[in-house]
Amino acid sequence: MRRLVILLATWWGAGYSPIAPGTAGTIAAIPFFFLLSLLPLSAYFVCVLGIGLMACWAAGEAERIFQEKDNRHIVIDEAVGFFITMAALPPTWPYLIGGFCLFRCFDILKPPPIRLIERTVKGGYGVVLDDVLAGIYAQISLRIIAALF
Repeated sequence: MRRLVILLATWWGAGYSPIAPGTAGTIAAIPFFFLLSLLPLSAYFVCVLGIGLMACWAAGEAERIFQEKDNRHIVIDEAVGFFITMAALPPTWPYLIGGFCLFRCFDILKPPPIRLIERTVKGGYGVVLDDVLAGIYAQISLRIIAALF
């Protein structure tokens, strides 16, 4: 079980990147997004919800294994945030690059209330929820930018 938790929490090992593991986790989510984008929108959301719930469990268990809150190797939350960023958007390079950049910016900068959520919600839910909000911010921003061009 320990190996499964680590495999999931590190998003198939991407979290062990020596440089920018969160960015590596987001990059590792891109092939999964391509697969998810083939699904009808309702199935996409069901899958992302399932992955999100699994992420909460895996992140909470990984915190116990790593003995650290939101350990840098836990990057499954980045995958969930990126999937939210890209929901109902076409899997084209302009959207992928824009979504990637916006999600990483919101995840790093943590505008209100993201930082508050990160600090107050405990366990795996706290690890994942701030990335869910960053994904929502990035999704909205990406749609606004796309509408302007």
